Amino acid sequence: MNFDNGLKAVWKSHLKIASIGLAALLMLFGTSKSLIAQDVNDYFRRNCISCHTIGGGRLTGPDLKDVSSRQSDEWLIKFMIDPKSVINRGDPYAIKLKQESREVVMPTLPGLTPELAVSLLAMIKAESALEESQYKGLQMSDEPFSAEDIERGRSIYRGTTALENGGAACISCHVVNGLPLLSGGRLGPDLTLVFERLQGRRSLASWLLAPATVTMQPLFDTKALNQSEILSLVAYFEYTAKEGGKEDRVAIMNFFLIGIVGALFGLVLFDVFWKGRFRNVRKSQVRDASAKRQSIKN
Repeated sequence: MNFDNGLKAVWKSHLKIASIGLAALLMLFGTSKSLIAQDVNDYFRRNCISCHTIGGGRLTGPDLKDVSSRQSDEWLIKFMIDPKSVINRGDPYAIKLKQESREVVMPTLPGLTPELAVSLLAMIKAESALEESQYKGLQMSDEPFSAEDIERGRSIYRGTTALENGGAACISCHVVNGLPLLSGGRLGPDLTLVFERLQGRRSLASWLLAPATVTMQPLFDTKALNQSEILSLVAYFEYTAKEGGKEDRVAIMNFFLIGIVGALFGLVLFDVFWKGRFRNVRKSQVRDASAKRQSIKN
């Protein structure tokens, strides 16, 4: 009798431990799924929404809604991982995508593993099934921008109006035609005609929402532009495209002229200080030589 009771107690103990372990595994599995979903969404926001929407129409790249109905999952995953190699193999559909995207080739996305690509495609399918995806993209009015919108955009570009989230001013890395002196930095491209290059408000706004370049992504990943700032910058770049004409080289000429003037000024200063140093050295040498001649005479 006591043996049976002891055996029952042992079994109860084992069952309790097993149930706790199973609950922990279920919690871990559920948490892992949640973390994977979060990682996929974050990855899509950082790397994809600058060129694609899900149900919001074409930007630089095609609308991804129901993309799995256009090609097989296997093809889509291969293209996501290495789009250039698929194009270089002469794949007709990949070449068609390139032509429809104004010859812009989709870049190789950073850190995109086959597993992550599968998860991204699953997420795109799930979002495609919704009445309205969270990745529909920014919707921009066709109404003309006001002079105040344009002026605020110019101020944001130049850094005289600070970005709300603390991001760097555009002028730090870019130039536009019509600004005084150097007009900005040279790390990034000239933005005078960026509105035309990206073909309109929605594509430009989507790019500003999540810049995907290697240089800009770390700067704005945690310091994203807000919608009001994006609207003002789009207004300003639309204005520069209309009024700025061709991307000129005035700023580059200014850079060289300032460099030449600065070099000449530096040479003049060097000459002035060097002459003074030379005279001081010569004076001591002449004085010592005179003293020696005087001592010899005496």
